[in-house]
Amino acid sequence: MLSAIGIYGVIAHFVSRRRRDWSIRLALGLSPARVVRKVVGHSTSLVAAGIAMGLLGSLVLSRLLGSFLFGVSPADPIALTASAAILLAVGAVAAFVPALRASRTDPAMVLREQ
Repeated sequence: MLSAIGIYGVIAHFVSRRRRDWSIRLALGLSPARVVRKVVGHSTSLVAAGIAMGLLGSLVLSRLLGSFLFGVSPADPIALTASAAILLAVGAVAAFVPALRASRTDPAMVLREQ
């Protein structure tokens, strides 16, 4: 749960900070659907890379982690797959919500903010 909250916060912040960039692309003719696809795709690939590194780290440190787990082995494929899938879904949702908001904003308004 802590990882899901952290991933959501980081990805949502990342997308919100680049709202100006996406508005410029919208003003230049990029379709809103394409903006959403690009943002979600990029964010999901970042989350997938983090999940891969985390899984690799957990397998390397499995002896140490074994003392913290109760009723589950450190290399349990079901637990690892389920946690990776949940974190990937959280990352996609975390990117989708701000990306949808960014694709619906008026580029002229965003460019005038600065």
